[in-house]
Amino acid sequence: MTYIATDIPQPGIVELLFYKGTTGKALSRLAHTLLHGPSQLSSGERELIASYVSNLNRCEFCHESHSASANVHLKDHGAAVSAIKLNVVGAPVSEKMKALLQIAAKVQVGGKEVKSEHIEEARKAGASDEDIHDTVLIAAAFCMYNRYVDGLGTNLPDNKEDYEDMGKRMAKVGYKYPPLFLRKWVIRQMKRQNKTKSI
Repeated sequence: MTYIATDIPQPGIVELLFYKGTTGKALSRLAHTLLHGPSQLSSGERELIASYVSNLNRCEFCHESHSASANVHLKDHGAAVSAIKLNVVGAPVSEKMKALLQIAAKVQVGGKEVKSEHIEEARKAGASDEDIHDTVLIAAAFCMYNRYVDGLGTNLPDNKEDYEDMGKRMAKVGYKYPPLFLRKWVIRQMKRQNKTKSI
């Protein structure tokens, strides 16, 4: 049970996005832009940053769902996600990505933890200014998403396997929100599906 009464039978952030349409639409649009919009980093690399920061923040829902999406994009059966959780330096990603993940980890602690030497290391590894910008913004945004999800005590999916389906959907269609006039209809559909599952 979440700390507030939403009456939305969905796990994690989905419950909150549909609880309040105006903020839900804005937050969905931001996530879609950050992870699927124009960037020199691939969607898989950006999902990896989201997954990594969410793990550092111990936000299970965001970590598992974005890991599943990263796995779909990267087509590596979860090798990068699993390795990064243990040790970024030894992970099967590019040197540029390792340097960017180090920056993301600093942002997760606090913005002022990012120093000029971290930026220079990333540049030496081949990161462009846009790569660095997008990494910092994704890391900062996911600290917000993680705290939103956990700060309101959202539920986790009933089964771990549900994350795999989420990841496929997120990788394919992204984070688009339905038009606000359809929000109530979508919520009714969610409730119907939830009833069917529980029968």
